[in-house]
Amino acid sequence: MANEDKKDFNAMLHDNKDMPKFQIITDQKSIEKYGGSKMYFAPPIDYDRVMKKIPYGKVITVGKIREYFAKLSGADFTEPITAGIFVSIVAWASYQRSEDETPYWRTLKANGELNPKYPNGIEAQKKKLEDEGHIIIQKGRKNIRYYVKDYEKYIFDLSI
Repeated sequence: MANEDKKDFNAMLHDNKDMPKFQIITDQKSIEKYGGSKMYFAPPIDYDRVMKKIPYGKVITVGKIREYFAKLSGADFTEPITAGIFVSIVAWASYQRSEDETPYWRTLKANGELNPKYPNGIEAQKKKLEDEGHIIIQKGRKNIRYYVKDYEKYIFDLSI
């Protein structure tokens, strides 16, 4: 995203875009990749509700949230592109509010990776997670990325 300071992310958060909805995909490669043809789209506010549940000291990945929505809705999988966008919208909406904070920094990308698209980038997310006791490690020489060490131990269980 760009021009975050000019956007009203709380308005975006509450714009459901005709979601929730389902779509049946027919592309065989996608069906094999995602394990089925019934794709679910969750509205942005649903991501906010789930991300608010993650307690201090725990984390979750976007993938785990997607799995939760798929299971809850009876779909084979939750659409991955909008999931990533909506998680960023949640982060920026929380950042723009003066109250009712969503602990967005506890939501990680795949493999425990920090999200550079969150407000104030990786450094801000890194500090918030370290303040909660997590150890952040750096991987890569040219394309440096940051991860929560042993993040699997701290995954919050969203069981239905």
